[in-house]
Amino acid sequence: MLHRAKRKYRIGTVVGEKCSKTRQVFTERVYAHSLYGVVVRSRGKIAVHDNCDISHNGDIVKIMEARPMSKTKKWVIVEVIKKARVKLS
Repeated sequence: MLHRAKRKYRIGTVVGEKCSKTRQVFTERVYAHSLYGVVVRSRGKIAVHDNCDISHNGDIVKIMEARPMSKTKKWVIVEVIKKARVKLS
């Protein structure tokens, strides 16, 4: 039986939608350093595949790690958690 590794999930905000079927998602993670116990904030922008164009700027989305679709896109949008009140341009 083939065993597939558990996929990573993140929640972030869509900050860019210039390309079709591609979104830029800003993610932030806060955690305690394992040795020093200091609170560390890790953040960044991830290129995400959006096949049906369901998300827009300002939306909060759930993304999942997937197979590489291009040089930079290795994540896909699973669902839109919260729509933006006003569409940001």
